[in-house]
Amino acid sequence: MTANSPASLRHVVLFAFKDDATSEQIDTVVRDFAALARVVPGILSYECGTNVSPEGLNDGFTHCFTLSFARNEDRDVYLDHSAHTAFVGTLKDCLARSLVVDYWAK
Repeated sequence: MTANSPASLRHVVLFAFKDDATSEQIDTVVRDFAALARVVPGILSYECGTNVSPEGLNDGFTHCFTLSFARNEDRDVYLDHSAHTAFVGTLKDCLARSLVVDYWAK
């Protein structure tokens, strides 16, 4: 980031899946989360990945999703968007825990 580049709001989501979650369920969650970036306005970027840290400090969280927004208002549109709400509703069968952190990247 250069001195003149604007900061981005990062929305970081970590998922820990239930022990009995199938690989198909997890693949569906990953696919459906990615689809949000194509249908919800205001998302500047989206990325995801699985934990590969050798430290063993992930506390059961295996999947990380990061979305970037230009403004708080864009993040709020995402949070209230019907596609996001529907996606969250699909998680109860396979998700054990989630953790969300928002921060302004500097």
